[in-house]
Amino acid sequence: MTEIAAGSGDEPIFHLALPEDWQSAFETGEYRWSTRGKTLDVVGFIHCSTSVQIEATANRFYGDLAHLVLLTIDPVAVASEVLWERPAPGVDELFPHIYGPLPIAAVNMTTMWTRHGEGWVLRT
Repeated sequence: MTEIAAGSGDEPIFHLALPEDWQSAFETGEYRWSTRGKTLDVVGFIHCSTSVQIEATANRFYGDLAHLVLLTIDPVAVASEVLWERPAPGVDELFPHIYGPLPIAAVNMTTMWTRHGEGWVLRT
């Protein structure tokens, strides 16, 4: 992974959570899952996406699931460092990564998201 730059704006960032993982965050007040099946302690950061990236991320990594929770995160309310990085060499897109636990108070909206026949599509 290539570190590029620290996040500079206050635009929301997004994370896809399994419903049971999000629910368990309320026991401690913080969310500690990096990505599907891998904790923050294992990976070192929490994978996030922009609004433009979230559908592709959902279809790439969660295409076999029917339900997710879309977390809308206020990056300004996250105490840990948020870095914008390339996930792999040769990838030009930058993705936000949170280098620490996500306080549930930094999540300003949750949306139960159901996959339809065409895949994960956000309907507005």
